[in-house]
Amino acid sequence: MQATPSSRLDAVTTYYFADKLREIAAMQSAGRDIINLGIGSPDLPPRPEVIAALTAAAADPANHGYQSYRGIPALRQAFSEWYGRFYGVRPDPEHEVLPLIGSKEGIMHLSMAFLQKGDRVLVPDPGYPTYAAAAKLAGAEAVPYDLTAANLRLPDLEALAKTDLTKVKLMWINYPQMPTGARASREALTALLEFAERHHILLCHDNPYNAILNPDPISILALPGGRENAVELNSLSKTFNMAGWRIGMMAARKEIIDTVVKFKSNMDSGMFKPLQIAAVTALESGPEWMEELNAAYADRRDTAAAILKQLRCTPEPDQSGLFLWAAIPEHLRRGEDLTEHVLHEAGVFIAPGHIFGKNGERYVRISLCAKKEVLETALDKISGTKPLER
Repeated sequence: MQATPSSRLDAVTTYYFADKLREIAAMQSAGRDIINLGIGSPDLPPRPEVIAALTAAAADPANHGYQSYRGIPALRQAFSEWYGRFYGVRPDPEHEVLPLIGSKEGIMHLSMAFLQKGDRVLVPDPGYPTYAAAAKLAGAEAVPYDLTAANLRLPDLEALAKTDLTKVKLMWINYPQMPTGARASREALTALLEFAERHHILLCHDNPYNAILNPDPISILALPGGRENAVELNSLSKTFNMAGWRIGMMAARKEIIDTVVKFKSNMDSGMFKPLQIAAVTALESGPEWMEELNAAYADRRDTAAAILKQLRCTPEPDQSGLFLWAAIPEHLRRGEDLTEHVLHEAGVFIAPGHIFGKNGERYVRISLCAKKEVLETALDKISGTKPLER
């Protein structure tokens, strides 16, 4: 008898970038030179001290056994102290911090730990597709809420309050927002916390871009009601150039952490200890690390903006994070028409906005995770390509 796929998979599709990267690989195998500006995977390395810490820890035979589901105490302490320095709030490392195998794992863990059939989840549109996918895999319904340029990419809480929220258990937010790069003020985040408390919703703040090109990093846990009514995910992927290392964290009150661990302990056997030891070194980085990193991204952003200008796209103002989000020219219908044209005619891949929701249909997103000379080469290739006129 042949095993048949679970019906829960009917609710989701393969992640867009998984399919697209296969297509790009096939084009490259056929001899095409493709520049990938679609993915937010940092191309810069971690600090040399972080790699040295990993190497030294891996050389110790005592570090190769199974580890705690809650991470080593030194890593929990390092996350707490980093939050204290960077955000002005120190979650209790014993009970309120949970290291994760990447913050994406935390999205799934929260969904599986708290959601079931009949529950509803508010997810941003445009937004990270994993929020909706995780909700559906847990048997819940994903309910999009609009983030529009007219509303500064903030949810319309008055409009949401007029809808039926009785079955809504979680609400996902993400600032600086991906894909749009929009920021939320302390006042806006406080209003979201009050909305969540009033409607008995757990507010889930996915916060991996807060340190990148952002003059005012904010943790929702530092705001009134944050530690009582919210959970925050964070990651070393973007802040410390450690995307492939898969090291993230969840910060929340003890009851939430304990519930997530109940699920997580059935899913993994802990994180490789040398990775945790190296993560401690990364989290101890001084302010000069972020200054140098942001200087590099700021320099790249100018060239990325020139690419968008060449495509006659209009970036939204005052963006943070690893991307530039831009509206396509008025004469075009869909962002995907433009990105497919640029991929096949110029050999440059940028992301179409529709993959982040219906409100992204007329947008494209370009990544800053490529060296300036690569971005300049992409600009040259696009400049030599006939514009899309329909």
